[in-house]
Amino acid sequence: MCGIWAIFGLPHLDKSSCFTAFPKITHRGPESWRIEYDQKVKNSYIGFHRLIIVDSTYGMQPMKLHKYPSTTLICNGELYNCKRLAEEFKFDYETLCDVECILHLYNEFGIEKTVKNLDGVFGFCIVDYAKMRVCVARDPYGVRPLFRMRTADGVLGICSEAKGLVPIDKELNGHDRVLEPFPPGTFEEYEILEDGRVKLLQQATYHGPGLKPAFRPFIPYEDLTEDVLANIRTLFTEAVRKRLMANRRIGCLLSGGLDSSLVPSLVVKLLKEIDYPYTVQTFSIGMGDSPDILAARKVADHIGSEHHEIIFTEEDVAKYLDEVIYHLETPDITTIRASVGMYIMSKWIKENTDSTVIFSGEGADEVGQGYIYYKDAPCDEAALEDSKRLLKEIYLFDGLRADRTTAAHSLELRVPFLDQQFCYYYLNLPKEMIRPKDGIEKYLIRSAFDSENLLPHDILWRHKEAFSDGVTSRKKTLFQILQAIIETRITDPFNESIAAKEYPHCTPKTKEAYY
Repeated sequence: MCGIWAIFGLPHLDKSSCFTAFPKITHRGPESWRIEYDQKVKNSYIGFHRLIIVDSTYGMQPMKLHKYPSTTLICNGELYNCKRLAEEFKFDYETLCDVECILHLYNEFGIEKTVKNLDGVFGFCIVDYAKMRVCVARDPYGVRPLFRMRTADGVLGICSEAKGLVPIDKELNGHDRVLEPFPPGTFEEYEILEDGRVKLLQQATYHGPGLKPAFRPFIPYEDLTEDVLANIRTLFTEAVRKRLMANRRIGCLLSGGLDSSLVPSLVVKLLKEIDYPYTVQTFSIGMGDSPDILAARKVADHIGSEHHEIIFTEEDVAKYLDEVIYHLETPDITTIRASVGMYIMSKWIKENTDSTVIFSGEGADEVGQGYIYYKDAPCDEAALEDSKRLLKEIYLFDGLRADRTTAAHSLELRVPFLDQQFCYYYLNLPKEMIRPKDGIEKYLIRSAFDSENLLPHDILWRHKEAFSDGVTSRKKTLFQILQAIIETRITDPFNESIAAKEYPHCTPKTKEAYY
């Protein structure tokens, strides 16, 4: 996990505003940084904040290669098939950094074939000084964040988080401009004009939920059998295995539900197979008597992890609420509620352990139809279409929560349930197989691992709870806690008409949303 930042064509570029904006994402890469200006492109800078996971010596960015000196890359991502690409296309790598493959692919094949050949998560920007082009792309499910600021007259800003562009956005006050998330599964190509401004040449969607990935898969499709449960086990195990690529210690978030329990059980199993030098650390959070704490403890005992329980209080919620809102960059109240515990847990991990690469279970509910309402879907087709819709939007909600709460504390998140090959296979199974069965959500995933003894039986079949409910006390929900906190901070009655004047876009409907 790192942070990328770029600005193109800002007229009368105020260096002070750039150096105010660029450090806003230091938390994404606190170990080193670099910002560059190339005279070939006027009024433009590109910058990078680094969190070292792979190749500590030669993996710094902006990255240039001796073979391609006119092309520069900034990328926040992990590419799991970098070695396979070198074998397939006979690339001669100069570093051990996985993202180097992007420069080789781009110079050999262009931007479209580049993004289609990447198996991983990423947000990147390529500057081609020979062709005077800028190319920007994001992974299919938006696991890695990316924002784009664009004006009608050609100023372009790119950043891993919106806060890194807000100071420049304010400088452009009066210009016709838009600052928004860069759409997942999309790439854009721009022409760089003489004054550094850009002109959009093409925008295209290269991948979406249910579509077959174009890259050579880790598990050849012809090796899959007619045994659906065996295929699910094989593909998901491989999704976890490929994400073990790291030179830093690995940990796992563990709530005691199916999603967060299955992932660490496989992480522990696979790392034992390669004689990993550390015991895997697992982390759970709750308010003392929360159901998640008890369930997670049982899982940790079963898989043999070094388990840590973080107990938080109502005072902690009040203390960190504003920090959570700042880092999330969303007005969505459900996402904010669900993020409080994850933020506090990530803070504890950073301050008390040496785990840096963190596995989590995001994506399982979207892929596997894990939400309770799926059992009431009118038909199989409607359930599948809703699953695809949630995957298209996950970067705005659960994906956003998971990235921002961990990145705020310089942790790198890995989410195997959003593996492209796994998602493709699962979403193309017969529709009726994916639906909840006998009132049990994610029935197919549970069944696939039922005979493996990876988890206690009651955990494998544990009923789903919302994260914000599972971490709180049985006596008082997080919703109730937040309402009480906000009442002390906004004592006036909520007036929706006043809120609409103050916030005409995404107008808050409640006092909680207004706060």
